[in-house]
Amino acid sequence: MRRTYDDLVREAETVSVDGWDFSWLDGRATEERPSWGYSRLLGERMAGARAALDLQTGGGEILAGLPALPPVTVATESWPPNLRLAASRLRPRGAWVVADDDEPRLPFGTGVFDLVTSRHPVATWWEEIARVLRPGGTYFSQQVGPWSVTELTGYFIGPHDGSSRDPEQARTAAESAGLEVVDLRSERLRMEFRDIGAVIYFLRKVIWIVPGFSVERYRDKLRALHERIEAEGPFVAHSARFLIEARRYRGRLA
Repeated sequence: MRRTYDDLVREAETVSVDGWDFSWLDGRATEERPSWGYSRLLGERMAGARAALDLQTGGGEILAGLPALPPVTVATESWPPNLRLAASRLRPRGAWVVADDDEPRLPFGTGVFDLVTSRHPVATWWEEIARVLRPGGTYFSQQVGPWSVTELTGYFIGPHDGSSRDPEQARTAAESAGLEVVDLRSERLRMEFRDIGAVIYFLRKVIWIVPGFSVERYRDKLRALHERIEAEGPFVAHSARFLIEARRYRGRLA
C-alpha cells in the first residue's frame, strides 16, 4: 500500500537523527560509495598506530566498526547527543571520548599523536592538526567536496555558491601548516531519494545542505517534490567526496 504524504512527513519529522548512522534510509535512499573504501584504509592505519585521535567522531560509528584500535585512542565530539552515543560505543573498546567545541585550540599537547583522522569534518583546523601530530605522523581524512548534493540545495534555496571545500584548497592549507600531502583523490557519487520522508530525514541530519531547514518552512516545496517523485521516480543528486592523507615533516614546524 502506498503511504500518504502526511504519513511520510510525520514519520521523518519525528524519528531521531542523533549519531551518524544512516541505516534508517535503507530502501528509501541510496548513495554510491567512494572507490577507495575509507573504513578499510582507516582500519589499516589504525592497526599500525600507537596513539590516534579521531576528530568530530559523530556517534563513534566509524571507529566502533574497526577491527582494532591503537593502545591510545581518543575521539572528540561537540554535539551532546552524539557524545553520549560515542561514549557508549567507544568506551567499551578502551577509547577516550572528549567533549570539544570543534574550534582551535585542540585540548591536547603538542606532538602526542602519530595518527589524526576525521570523516566528513565540518571544518579542518590544519595548524592544530599539525601541532598535535608527532614528526612523521599522519592526518587521514575523507571529506565532503565542492558542489555536494547541490541539486537538493538548489531545489530548496535556489542558486548558491557550492565551490568551497575544494580538494586543492585543502592541499594548499595542509602544506601551509607544515604537512606534506601524500594522497589526494576525489569523486562524484550518485544519490537517489525515493520518497519525501528520505529527503526530510537527510536534511534534518545533514544540516548544512539546506541551512535552517524545517518541514514547516519548506512545506510547499516538500509537497511539490513529493508529487514529482511519485510521478517521475527518485530525485537524483550527486555527492562529492575527497580523500586526503598528509604527513607532518620530520623536524620542527615552520
